[in-house]
Amino acid sequence: MVTILIMLGIVVVALIYIISLYNNLVQLKHGVSKSWANIDVLLKQRHDELPKLVEVCKQYKQFEQETLQRVIAARSQVQTAREGQDVEALGKAEGVLRTSVSGLFAVAEAYPELKSNEHFMQLQARISGLENGIADRREVYNESVNIYNIVIEQFPAVMLASTFNFPPKTLLEFASAEKTDVNIKSLFN
Repeated sequence: MVTILIMLGIVVVALIYIISLYNNLVQLKHGVSKSWANIDVLLKQRHDELPKLVEVCKQYKQFEQETLQRVIAARSQVQTAREGQDVEALGKAEGVLRTSVSGLFAVAEAYPELKSNEHFMQLQARISGLENGIADRREVYNESVNIYNIVIEQFPAVMLASTFNFPPKTLLEFASAEKTDVNIKSLFN
């Protein structure tokens, strides 16, 4: 009888441990989803603000159309990647968009009337704030992904992760072009 109680106790403890481990995996998975949703909110807000900025710039007829077209095309790439939740493509598209927006702001320096336009200044500040927010949330997302990926690879969680389909997640990394300085001189040629 004592042996049966000991065996039953071991089974109960093991079951409680497995349930706890599974619940931890679920919590981590949802933490990654929540972090992604926080980035997505800011991406949507920026997506809505960029056309307004482009329209303000278009009011200045001499403003470089090529610069505006790069921003519009990059915005479209980000939107497509965001909607498809393709983290890798989003990272690349974000790099292109950030470079394009930086280029737009740099070119705007050559237009004193535009730089003094209150609406342009508000949009520039708003978009810059959103960019900073995206960078902050990207850190949180990548930390969530990192913790999740480590846990699903550790023993014994790896057995539960493979059994219950907890696939690894992808870090949000931006293209190397975004990490380099903008060549201001080339923007004015």
